[in-house]
Amino acid sequence: MSEHQATISWQRDGAAFIDGKFARRHTWSFDGGVTVSGSPAPSVVPPPLSDPAAVDPEEAFVASLASCHMLFFLALAAKKRFLVDSYRDEAIGTLAKRPDGKMWMERVTLRPAVTFSGDKQPTAEEIDALHHQSHGLCYISNSVTTEVTIEPR
Repeated sequence: MSEHQATISWQRDGAAFIDGKFARRHTWSFDGGVTVSGSPAPSVVPPPLSDPAAVDPEEAFVASLASCHMLFFLALAAKKRFLVDSYRDEAIGTLAKRPDGKMWMERVTLRPAVTFSGDKQPTAEEIDALHHQSHGLCYISNSVTTEVTIEPR
């Protein structure tokens, strides 16, 4: 078992608060020393109270699923001795309203484009199997009820 830490920090900085017109920009700091600007999605809280240049929680959710999938895919491909030159996933998350009226991340579609080189090229079936295995091993996909689909490009 392992633990993973993130520190989320926000400061009012003397601005009004009770009127709901306070800035939501904040930081996410990780144990490796990286700090990222965070903000609500502009579709949820319009600028200037949000920052479109910052990462929003919905994007981070999609990125964590895509990143976890990719890392397992690369590890499995390496074990099979397939030489991966590049991996790019333009993943998309879809927010929807549940029957109880609450919003949730209904679906995340991973759209990985993988480039291989070398003498040993995987077949389409082997690539599909690598994606299927990666999805089954991904800690993040195993932790959510969101439908995750994979559409290799």
